[in-house]
Amino acid sequence: MAKQLTADDARQSLTAHVEGKGVEVYLKYGPQIGWEQLQRLLEDRTCVRYPCEIRFDAEALLPGEFAHPAPKGERPEVGFVMNVHPAFAARLEDAVTLVLYQLVAVNYGEFAAAEDAETFGAACLGLTCDEYYERICALADEIFGVPAEPDPVAHSCSCGGGGCGG
Repeated sequence: MAKQLTADDARQSLTAHVEGKGVEVYLKYGPQIGWEQLQRLLEDRTCVRYPCEIRFDAEALLPGEFAHPAPKGERPEVGFVMNVHPAFAARLEDAVTLVLYQLVAVNYGEFAAAEDAETFGAACLGLTCDEYYERICALADEIFGVPAEPDPVAHSCSCGGGGCGG
C-alpha cells in the first residue's frame, strides 16, 4: 500500500526543490550574482519560470514592502513586473538580493512561504540562511527603520519571518 502524502511532505518537497533551484542558480550565475547576472537569470526559463521585468516603483508596494512581483495579466505566462523600492535603484547589488527573495513568488506563487524565499536567496548567493536573512533584514531596516520596541523573542528587524525554516 502506497504511503499517503501529507501537507508536511509537500512542504518538505517544495523546500528541497527551492533549495536545489537556488544551488542551480549559484552554479550557473554565481558565485557573485550582480545586476548583469540577474538580467540573464530573469531570461532563463529553467530558473525563472515566467517572464519578469524589474521596475523601481514604490507606488506598487504595500507599506513596509521592499519588493513584490505583480502579475501582468490573468495568466502567469504573461509575466510579472518585479516592483522594487526606488531606494535601491542606485544600489543594484542590494536590489539583486531583494529580487532573489521575491523570485519564489514568481516561480511557485501562493505555495511559496517566507522560508522558501530565504532558502532560495541564500542558495543563490552561496550564503547560509541566517546570513541571507540578516542581509535582507538590514536592507529592510535601512529603508523602514527598526521597530521602536522590538519583541525580545522575535527578530529585531522589520522584514518579518524567523529565518529559514522558522
